Amino acid sequence: MADPQTTAIEVKAPIGVLGGNFMLSREAKALCEEYGLGPRELYFRGRCGVLGECEADVVTSVAVFFPPEHVSQSWDGGRKMPVEQAVELYTGACHAWGRRKLGGFDGCARIAELLEPVVEKASPVGAPLFAGWRAVPLPDDAPARATQLMHVVRELRGGLHANAVIAEGMHPLDAVLAASHEGTPFGRASGESIARFFTWPEPYPQLPAEVIERRAKIEETTDRLMAPVFSVLNAAESDELIGLLRLGHAH
Repeated sequence: MADPQTTAIEVKAPIGVLGGNFMLSREAKALCEEYGLGPRELYFRGRCGVLGECEADVVTSVAVFFPPEHVSQSWDGGRKMPVEQAVELYTGACHAWGRRKLGGFDGCARIAELLEPVVEKASPVGAPLFAGWRAVPLPDDAPARATQLMHVVRELRGGLHANAVIAEGMHPLDAVLAASHEGTPFGRASGESIARFFTWPEPYPQLPAEVIERRAKIEETTDRLMAPVFSVLNAAESDELIGLLRLGHAH
C-alpha cells in the first residue's frame, strides 16, 4: 500500500507526460497558425498568462529553467494576444488533447475524482503557476477534466522543484543537465535534449560527479515536498491512482 511519498514518486512521470503533452500537440500548433503566434509566444502567454498581464520579469520568476532573455522575448512577442484569451485558448488545447488521447480510456473519471481533493487541498505557497491554474474552471467531461487536473498537479511539482533547485544554490542549467528527465512531454529525455528545448546555448559543460549527486538530492527534496499533497488520499486510493495513471500512460 503506497504512502504519500511513494505516491509522489510513482505518479510524477505519468502526470508529467499526460499533464504536459498538450503543450506540444497538434491542437497547440493549430492555435499558433490560426492566431499568428510563435510556438513559444503561445506557450508563455497561455501557460503563464494565469499570472495576469505583467512584466516579463514576473514570468521569468516562475519560468526558472528557461534563459531569461528567451522568456522576455517570447512573453513580450506574444503581447498581441491578451492573456485572458491566451489562457482560454491554451486551456482549450489541453481539453482537446485529453479528449483525443484519453477519450477511449475508462479510467479518466476516477483519475479526476481522486485528483480533485489533491488539488483543492494543496498549499499554493511557492507555486504561483499552480495557484493560477487551480483557479481555471474545470470542464465537465472526464477526459478533459482529468487532463486539466494532471496539468495543475504538474505545475505544483514544477514550482516546488524550482524552489528546491534555488535552495540548493544550483544554476538552473546545471539542474537540467545533471539529470535524466522522465516526466516531460517527450517522455524520458536526457538533460542535454531538455537544455536544447529550453534554448540554453551550447556547448554544455561536463558536470562533475558532485553536481550530479546534488541534483539527485534535489529530486529527493521535491518528492518530500510533494508527499503532503497526496496525504489526502488513503493507501487504497493512492494505489488506485498509481495504477490508473500507469494505464492511462500506456493508453
